[in-house]
Amino acid sequence: MPSPLPSDAPIGIFDSGVGGLSVLRHIRAQLPHEHLIYFADSGFAPYGDKPEYVVTERVLAIGAFLIERGAKAIVVACNTATVAAIAALRARYPGMPIVGVEPGLKPAAAASRNGLIGVLATERTLSGAKFLLLRDQIAADTGARFLLQPCIGLADQIEFGELASSATDALLRRFIAPLLDEGADTLVLGCTHYPLVQASIERVIAAATSRPVTLIDTGEAVARHLARLLSAGGIARAASDQPARLDGYTSASSTTLTAAFSGLLGIDPPTHEVVADGAGGMRIGPNN
Repeated sequence: MPSPLPSDAPIGIFDSGVGGLSVLRHIRAQLPHEHLIYFADSGFAPYGDKPEYVVTERVLAIGAFLIERGAKAIVVACNTATVAAIAALRARYPGMPIVGVEPGLKPAAAASRNGLIGVLATERTLSGAKFLLLRDQIAADTGARFLLQPCIGLADQIEFGELASSATDALLRRFIAPLLDEGADTLVLGCTHYPLVQASIERVIAAATSRPVTLIDTGEAVARHLARLLSAGGIARAASDQPARLDGYTSASSTTLTAAFSGLLGIDPPTHEVVADGAGGMRIGPNN
């Protein structure tokens, strides 16, 4: 029986802002033939300080917008949104491949030499029942100890484009130093924004310790899982004379998203602003 989802349809990827671009770059590398849609919900960010039901309503609205654009699969490229709302999104679209992100606790436990692992993430992610259950399961299975570090304000700094500023470095030192002092030899980048400042994180680590410290970014694993789902569902797009497209959408300024694509990924896809439609949904703004 043929799949109801055409292989030529795009994959929808979204985040509360530009952090999901760290996942998008892995998807583009592993699935170069796929059409992609990226939605940056910067006008509604941050998600971490909002009630879970509010995040869930927003995620469902974005999901509906991506479906209207023809998406054949959705990647929730945001840890907070995954924790809060991926179950509701899957319930709304039961026949669709939907991939979330979560902090890479299992690969961190495998990589750690001493079993002490620092987890850098938002408060909402670290307090979520799904995350805490995962932590407890992996700790029981491996004996690893996870040191949880909420990084208040760090995603905002990255969203503002402050990737290597003194203020961002100060935040990183404040969050990372206690984990290194406790002996952590592995750090999990538990928010999709954080790999965008990996170079700064590495500088902070090098200044604080001579011990080797492993960084865990799950973006590559997300792209591999997505590839498996597309292949299993028979909806992977084959190589074609028609090149893969990428379109960007944002609930804030398209100029800002364009700058993020250029500055972070070195690409210049078309971008569009999205506004509320007055009925709880979204539509492309009048100036696009």
